[in-house]
Amino acid sequence: MTILSWNVNGLRAVAKKGFRSWLDGSGAEIVALQEVRARHEQLPDDLREPDNWHTHVVAGERPGYAGVGMYCARAPDRHEPALGIPRFDTEGRVQIARFGRLTIVNAYFPNGNGRERDNSRVPYKLDFYRAVFDLVQRRRKAGQRVLVMGDFNTAVREIDLARPKQNKKTSGFLIEERDELERWLAAGWVDSFREFEPGAGHYSWWSQRGTARARNIGWRIDYVLTSPNLRPYLRGAFIRPDVLGSDHAPIGVELDPAVFD
Repeated sequence: MTILSWNVNGLRAVAKKGFRSWLDGSGAEIVALQEVRARHEQLPDDLREPDNWHTHVVAGERPGYAGVGMYCARAPDRHEPALGIPRFDTEGRVQIARFGRLTIVNAYFPNGNGRERDNSRVPYKLDFYRAVFDLVQRRRKAGQRVLVMGDFNTAVREIDLARPKQNKKTSGFLIEERDELERWLAAGWVDSFREFEPGAGHYSWWSQRGTARARNIGWRIDYVLTSPNLRPYLRGAFIRPDVLGSDHAPIGVELDPAVFD
């Protein structure tokens, strides 16, 4: 069973590049999106309520900004469109869906750059990390099998970006940001991709400037993290850099369908 995550950098934009065909051909049970940048009613007709898919879109208050969405081949038992903290929920960054014993948290973690590229949003970003961590820890301790997926906007280790030395003062590779993700891993959360691929050169985001993608000068900032009790159901993890349409690549995991039971 395949579960996918993709920062589409605008769902309406990627819809013009064949997103619906990609979705229908993805073979996925669940597709989680970040940076949707649209309310449900603003989506093209064939993406609002497409055949064979249950659709859930969470938009922020600011038009054309952030937002998350989920297309599900099976209806969730419960869908929560918020984290429960107004300063984060106004940006539409989290949705939580429960399918039997599996809980999926789809999150679009903030970029810390700020409008002046002065790292002014880093404190907000770190607070968001901690709030989501507290949420998923509670679900985990309650015995749920939890999968946290999305654009985390941080490369946690040097192997996760092409030019670590040049980016030590750049949001996305600041030590305080990396420390937050390391805290997740130290607490037992499983970086699914690294369970199967220990090597370098695997990225999920590339700058749109120049030829960064063609030269594979990228960052791995998109993750599927699983709670330890979900690890026995993990069958594979991947990045699909050949899928175009966004500056991010889709990522995903293969799970044993018994994870729902």
